[in-house]
Amino acid sequence: MAEVLRPEKLDISNDTSSLASPELLHVLAVDDSIVDRKFIERLLRVSSCKVTLVDSATRALQYLGLDGENGSVGFEESSAFREIPVVIMSSENILPRIDRCLEEGAEDFLLKPVKLADVKRLRDSLMKAEERAFKSIMHKRELEANDVYSQLKRVKI
Repeated sequence: MAEVLRPEKLDISNDTSSLASPELLHVLAVDDSIVDRKFIERLLRVSSCKVTLVDSATRALQYLGLDGENGSVGFEESSAFREIPVVIMSSENILPRIDRCLEEGAEDFLLKPVKLADVKRLRDSLMKAEERAFKSIMHKRELEANDVYSQLKRVKI
């Protein structure tokens, strides 16, 4: 079964303080094989990632609060999770499947057995993307603050 890696459930508030913090990248690793789960867990931990392991897509949805049960976040807010990078890992080197995963929005596709260099490259890539997103949010907030300041100057409060 293919694995899907997703960082920890995002705080969907406007608080961006966690984006710039040096905290570990949190990865949710999903695989039906305990051996594969333990292997990827070690690779990710060596690469300074926090890891949560689950054995099925159903459990991954429950972890993310997208199972629609027991007062979870539910699918009505699932659009907030679209920004979570997804990485597919599989032992099946089937180009049409790989292409489809990437076309559907996967950040990357790694072939098993995954190597430490693959994980480090991916981690660096995801951290750079997170840093760019943080800078973009901060730039937008700075423009909004300047706009509010300009409006206040005109009103002379």
